[in-house]
Amino acid sequence: MLDIFETSIPQLTGEEKRKVYVYVPDDEGAYPVLYMFDGQNLFYDEEASYGKSWGLLKYLQESETPLMVVGVECNHHSEEEKCGGRLSEYSPFDFDDPDWGKVKGRGKITMDWFTKELKPYIDDNYPTLPQREYTFISGSSMGGLMTIYAICKYGKYFSRGAALSPSVGFSPDKVYEMIDQTRFRKDTVLYMDYGEKEIGYRNTREVFGNVCSRLIGKKVLLETRIVPNGEHNEASWEKQIPFFMDTLFYDL
Repeated sequence: MLDIFETSIPQLTGEEKRKVYVYVPDDEGAYPVLYMFDGQNLFYDEEASYGKSWGLLKYLQESETPLMVVGVECNHHSEEEKCGGRLSEYSPFDFDDPDWGKVKGRGKITMDWFTKELKPYIDDNYPTLPQREYTFISGSSMGGLMTIYAICKYGKYFSRGAALSPSVGFSPDKVYEMIDQTRFRKDTVLYMDYGEKEIGYRNTREVFGNVCSRLIGKKVLLETRIVPNGEHNEASWEKQIPFFMDTLFYDL
């Protein structure tokens, strides 16, 4: 079953509505929950921002994965508008980029809403296993950066995460500091990857390597890949679903 409802995030965009997609397996029972960013890109091509989704509904149904997925539609405003846009909503910190300009990071507001409002609502209305052990988070690009942030700063809620093509290059020193200052729980699991065809952009290879090294140094249970022929798009991320699902469920 794929349930879709509308909600608002007053702290970010007032009463403006956005969709929340909730996939629940057809079998009776309670399930682990994977929270995901960019919910509009997960299930249906016709709703995806660039006309191609992750095909996640097909994967979950065909694989019969015992998992709930909750995907929240992103902010579609431009960064110049008063409320800011997706980059602002999906960044843990302010940054100044030559391509995107100055971006005000409002990731903390986003994650506070995820953990204090969305998760309680989902746990109250759907058949979840609400404990941290069974609560995961994932995203790609800026959603991948937010996944790392959530694992660092909201580890009391999320035990495992999957960050695909995470945007760690906008302000790498702040990413390093965030990781270095975090006291991770010993059972924290994180999957990260980057596509072969995208990792040459700017200094991404160096930064990604440093992020991995720091996470390993902090004893995070890390699985990381450079994806052969991988690109920065939904078609490529769709191919990685089996890999990060294996990590999320490994030895659970």
